[in-house]
Amino acid sequence: MNEIVKASGDDDFHTGNNSHAVVEQVRPRLRKPPMYRVVMLNDDFTPMEFVVEVLESYFAMNREQATRVMLRVHTEGKAVCGLYTRDIAETKANQVNQYARECDHPLLCEVEPSEGDDDRD
Repeated sequence: MNEIVKASGDDDFHTGNNSHAVVEQVRPRLRKPPMYRVVMLNDDFTPMEFVVEVLESYFAMNREQATRVMLRVHTEGKAVCGLYTRDIAETKANQVNQYARECDHPLLCEVEPSEGDDDRD
């Protein structure tokens, strides 16, 4: 009267004879990481040549690009220096801010989320 009931397919699963299994490869859904802007803010004390030097050194701009961005900072109050993943953007902004302080300039960079557009010239 004591009867052992097995679930259908239990033996096949445990013995490796599972011929009814369907294996479907699942591809992970990869997304690009969110991007962040490094924004340089204008001040009335940092020399323009210093700003150009910073843009060339920390953002790999040539002299012409750096001059255009520096003039945008000067005339519009701020400008985007580059678009990066969050860690890189924060690192670059911190490096610029630290270098400016070491050189006794109040130059300041901030990081802000990007809406998907790149304002860099």
